[in-house]
Amino acid sequence: QLLLAESGGGLVQPGGSLRLSCAASGFTLHYYAIGWFRQAPGKEREGVSCISSSGGITNYADSVKGRFTISRDNAKNTVYLRMNSLKPEDTATYYCAVRRWICSGGPEAYDDWGQGTQVTVSS
Repeated sequence: QLLLAESGGGLVQPGGSLRLSCAASGFTLHYYAIGWFRQAPGKEREGVSCISSSGGITNYADSVKGRFTISRDNAKNTVYLRMNSLKPEDTATYYCAVRRWICSGGPEAYDDWGQGTQVTVSS
């Protein structure tokens, strides 16, 4: 069974930083692209960032470009999302999800999901 566990969320002031982690168990992340998504109350789930299985390709939503950085450590079976210059509009539950090999499509294209970690940006 593929299990994903997000961690690292919390309450942070505007302009602050957080690093989210997505740890995989029961399988190796080596063959999977990992996507980060977020969902705010009353809004649809949206893609934030994705990293390919090789780590050679990354992409970001326009709203987070230049502020967020995705990375992966296959030896630790973990993917990270470094979030800098956080804004109140970044407040959401953040999820990681996997699909084979490449980043492609919206949430429906991803097969397995973690339970999410809450990020709240507020003064």
